[in-house]
Amino acid sequence: MARSPRTRGFRAALGLALTGALTASLALPSAAAADDELPEQWRSYWVDAFNPGIYNPAQVEKLVDDALAINANALIVQTARRYDCFCNRALYPRTDAAIAPAPYDPLDKIIEKAHEAGLEVHAWVNVNTMWNNVNPPSSADHVFNQHGPAATGTDRWLNKKADGTEFVGANAYIDPGHPDAVEYIVDAIQSIVTEYDVDGINLDYVRYPDGSSTTTHSDWGYNDVAVARFQEATGRTEVPAASDPEWNDWRRAQVTNLVRKIYLGMWEVDPAVRLSMDAITYGFGPQSVGGWEKTRTYAEVLQDWRGWQDEGIMDTVVAMNYKREWNPDQARMYDEWNEVLADWQGDRQSVSGPALYLNDVEHSLEQLNDLLIPTDAGNTVVGWSGYSYANVSQTATASSDPAVKNAERDALAETFTADGAPFEDSAAVPAMDWKDTPTEGHVTGQLVTRSGDALDHVEVTLRPLTGGGETLTRSSDGSGWFGFAHVPPGRYLVQADLPNGVVGKPVASVRVTAGDITSADLSPLIQIR
Repeated sequence: MARSPRTRGFRAALGLALTGALTASLALPSAAAADDELPEQWRSYWVDAFNPGIYNPAQVEKLVDDALAINANALIVQTARRYDCFCNRALYPRTDAAIAPAPYDPLDKIIEKAHEAGLEVHAWVNVNTMWNNVNPPSSADHVFNQHGPAATGTDRWLNKKADGTEFVGANAYIDPGHPDAVEYIVDAIQSIVTEYDVDGINLDYVRYPDGSSTTTHSDWGYNDVAVARFQEATGRTEVPAASDPEWNDWRRAQVTNLVRKIYLGMWEVDPAVRLSMDAITYGFGPQSVGGWEKTRTYAEVLQDWRGWQDEGIMDTVVAMNYKREWNPDQARMYDEWNEVLADWQGDRQSVSGPALYLNDVEHSLEQLNDLLIPTDAGNTVVGWSGYSYANVSQTATASSDPAVKNAERDALAETFTADGAPFEDSAAVPAMDWKDTPTEGHVTGQLVTRSGDALDHVEVTLRPLTGGGETLTRSSDGSGWFGFAHVPPGRYLVQADLPNGVVGKPVASVRVTAGDITSADLSPLIQIR
């Protein structure tokens, strides 16, 4: 499938609300400047599928017009909500929501209209939210019907708390420690990238659920398959306590493995597609709580988005920085998270996503202006994403009248794009040099015995023979898969440390080339003794 030119996303704006707030590299050109001369700054709305926006073609037309009015350059559009898809050609079954009937395809339509207008489209996928309804979905193929409360044994993918609870009200979740669930998620995301001309995939709920008994650890992750895998990996026989440090690290690693597998799986289909995610920023930032590992993000929901940026398996972190500017404590929280988002992004990108629905329009402008203030290290986040298109202010949230919501949306656009305001002039979606002109490659492989048994939790070492790489280790997952992302070109030795009872010579020499994924196939050499 041919992809549209990169310039289709250059319908945004960058303004100077604060004198001297931007670095010289973001100096604004005239409004008539060519796309390739525009400064770069991400500008998007989150467009949720629980509210109007993409339910029919007329809503899509209005959404695109409203995005252009605020000088956005991207839309994060909810596509896979709870394993139901607002699309027709993905592994996820089509949604039961009250949208225009088939053959109408919401994702097709928004891509068509947005690309015509020069806007990027990022398909928003909820990763671990299985279902929320007392009534099951109509499709027999839906994960809830196949692997929810009616399933038994290894077919049951439901996440579970330490006390055995699987539902919070009507909410059901998938356990990222279940290998079959991971495979489904990766395959489903690949199907969207294959079938649709999306500019990116945006991951939401790529973490363990909320609702734990404490902010220091998660009560979730006790699916029987996940616990058995942990016991096998560690040699332990008891069910670990929710506060167990080894168990916390193991569960956090399951989410990281899922992200790594999604990232490299997308690269296989189309390396140009951006992977972003919606980052948790609960409470005060690391500066106030004693560091990253003390944050609720890392400790309670087990989401190591800082580590994902460091490893290079997350192109863009879009932080759900939902704070009330009119509340002094929350205003401080907002600023603290923006500081670390800016300083930790390295050669990847961070976007701050304020909660429009918690603020009036003037406070949202104040939060936008705050993003333009460099940190002590001289950094700023690369952009803004407003949550959400449906409700752009407290006033809009409090009203069920579409006219009120539209009026607030117009007021936000007018305020953000007024003379001298931050979004007065045009800007481009930031480029991804590591994808546009890659200088590194990747290695993936799978450890499966001749009899077809996947080797879980096997340590695999990637050791450079030539080139400038460094020695790295990864563990295989429940399907035997392993992956190394962004390693320098050269020749490497890949070696697996086989467990007792498994014999063979699991060693291979591979050559890594920039921009490519190299396969290290060790499986034919392995057998059970």
